[in-house]
Amino acid sequence: MTRLTVVGGGKMGEALIGGLLGASWRAEDIQVVEPDAARREELMGAFEGMAVVATPTTVADALVAVKPQHCKSACEAIADKGTTRVLSIAAGVTTASLESWLAPDTPVVRCMPNTPALVGAGMSAIAPGLAAGSADLSWAADILAAVGEVITVDETSLDAVTGMSGSGPAYVFLLAEALVEAGVSVGLERGTADVLTRQTLLGAAKLLAESGEDPAVLRANVTSPGGTTAAGLAVFGEAGFLDLVERVVAAATQRSKALGGS
Repeated sequence: MTRLTVVGGGKMGEALIGGLLGASWRAEDIQVVEPDAARREELMGAFEGMAVVATPTTVADALVAVKPQHCKSACEAIADKGTTRVLSIAAGVTTASLESWLAPDTPVVRCMPNTPALVGAGMSAIAPGLAAGSADLSWAADILAAVGEVITVDETSLDAVTGMSGSGPAYVFLLAEALVEAGVSVGLERGTADVLTRQTLLGAAKLLAESGEDPAVLRANVTSPGGTTAAGLAVFGEAGFLDLVERVVAAATQRSKALGGS
């Protein structure tokens, strides 16, 4: 019997499926609704034994994993299919909108995950709709815990979560691009600069996660007065780096609000 219908077979939906299958779920527990025939073939090849269909039939619990502009049609397609509760990862789409497109009193949990879920290191924030109770939040958290960490927040915070954590990996990847190019500009071979960048970011992230120290303390620990790190950080300061990051996150947050019409 199908335990979960995943509406949308994109990369994030695929990542969550992979995480669930790695957390003792069976392929037979999951059904995917994906309208694109080529993508259906890819998913059936990747997950043997999993049902992949063009249109939903009986649904029960559902994960809506489509782009925001397709969320209304996705919800309406499952509204009369016996859907018992819904977890949505559509950026910016509010629980109120989701509830209006589903059958009355359907429990809805809204989530903002991020792409490190693809390697089991995601960060997700969830918020309940009006009809969602503690059991529904636990259900959603259990699904998302298969691909990383989960926290519960007020829905009013989810656009900010989107702007910081949801979009955050792209900011880190841009920094990685810049570090590689900077390394090349000071005389390193591109391959060497690439290896140094990847391991430096990985090591710094691991130290940040495992040490429990405040980021400012870790930064200070690396920064000797008058040393090389201090010289580099001074340039960040002159360029208004902290203000720039604040404006980046604010812009992404505002875009999330616009996508949801809020």
